[in-house]
Amino acid sequence: MLDVNGTLVWYYNICKREVYLMSHGIVPNQDDENIEIGRFIHENYYRRNEKEIRFGNVVFDIMYQSGSKLIIGETKKSSKFLDASKWQLLYYLKILSDAGIEAKGVLQYPEERRRVEVELTEENIKKLKEMEEEIKNIIEAPLPPKVEDCIYCKSCAYREYCYA
Repeated sequence: MLDVNGTLVWYYNICKREVYLMSHGIVPNQDDENIEIGRFIHENYYRRNEKEIRFGNVVFDIMYQSGSKLIIGETKKSSKFLDASKWQLLYYLKILSDAGIEAKGVLQYPEERRRVEVELTEENIKKLKEMEEEIKNIIEAPLPPKVEDCIYCKSCAYREYCYA
């Protein structure tokens, strides 16, 4: 079984069906414009920072020191998925915290010239534990959740799996 990771936490906060598809190795349309833009941003912004730092089963985009504080970050195309992005980064902060590493998080939106700071709280930790359990239940289910049409479906790289 696939372990819960930041990407699944991100998908969970957008579409539970995507969690199932991703966790079962069903790859979204790689020619989708949004995936190509995301790939470009990931490869071309913030070159001076460490990239794709692996820690256990998670990978985050950016890590740097600010004074005595460790900062980890995610670079995103737009703040359209701000809530999902926050939970993804909070999940990374929880993984680090579980290992005894204190850090702060920052979401970076280079095209918007915007930064959002994220800090882990006890309330967030509780919610993340609930999310992890629900994600595991989705992964272990014999079938994906039913299609729930939402505002994101129109631009989703998985739309062919749901509406073909």
